[in-house]
Amino acid sequence: MREIIAKIARRALVWLAWIAVISLIATGAVWALRPHAVGPKQPIPFSHLRHAGIREISCYFCHTGADRSPVAGVPELEKCLLCHEVIADRFDPIAKLHEARERNEPIEWVRVYDLPDHAYFNHEAHLLKGIDCAECHGDVKSMDRVILNQKLSMGFCVDCHRKPEHEASVDCWTCHR
Repeated sequence: MREIIAKIARRALVWLAWIAVISLIATGAVWALRPHAVGPKQPIPFSHLRHAGIREISCYFCHTGADRSPVAGVPELEKCLLCHEVIADRFDPIAKLHEARERNEPIEWVRVYDLPDHAYFNHEAHLLKGIDCAECHGDVKSMDRVILNQKLSMGFCVDCHRKPEHEASVDCWTCHR
């Protein structure tokens, strides 16, 4: 009788081991094949990974208003051409920059983060308090196309304002003017 029970136990353990192995393989396959988040297609395939990550160009170089005005801003065409007048100037996407300048047309970038009109947000105030851009925008330096990392809801903002280290007001008029 003991032998029968031991044999059943061994078979059960073998089956459990196989189930565990198959589960791990399936989980790995699902994880590896999952769709990776990709931000909206832009008129020119700008890579934050290449510029801010690999080349280590400061966010403030392109988003000049971030640390001194309410709006971070999107770079003007001329800002791009400061470098791309010389660097990779014959690369097709960069050629579009030159063509836009010749036509005197701006590049119409697709906004990824956009607050509703009833909400007020000041980049400068947050940066002067030492809030890192990544807290809201995620690790942009690792993104080719910027994704909406965090839905900027009232709850998200209030939770952040309530953190003792931020010493921020939760008064309604702070964000609703």
